[in-house]
Amino acid sequence: MTQPVLPKNLKAIREQRVFEIEWPNAPLTRIGFRDLRLLCPCAGCVDEFTGERIVNPAMVPEDVAPSAMKYSGNYALKITWSDNHDTGIYSWEYLARLPLEQLEPLKK
Repeated sequence: MTQPVLPKNLKAIREQRVFEIEWPNAPLTRIGFRDLRLLCPCAGCVDEFTGERIVNPAMVPEDVAPSAMKYSGNYALKITWSDNHDTGIYSWEYLARLPLEQLEPLKK
């Protein structure tokens, strides 16, 4: 079993409303707070059987921000959001390969 690639550095930059994730041997990942909230991988946001994204973007405030973050073991980041959503566990693998193509339909 391969070990997940751990980020070298992780920052929530509130003034810019973005996360910066620095990876070893990979480009820096920058993603807006709301975009990451919309890409939450939990069962309340993604249908477990079809993989279809079911989060309602209208219910996610434009100014959503992390209110708490903690590591979940050595494999993920658990984020509690200011809209009280707290069931998403973002694995390092997921964060390294964010499905950004899924954002466009959510922003319409």
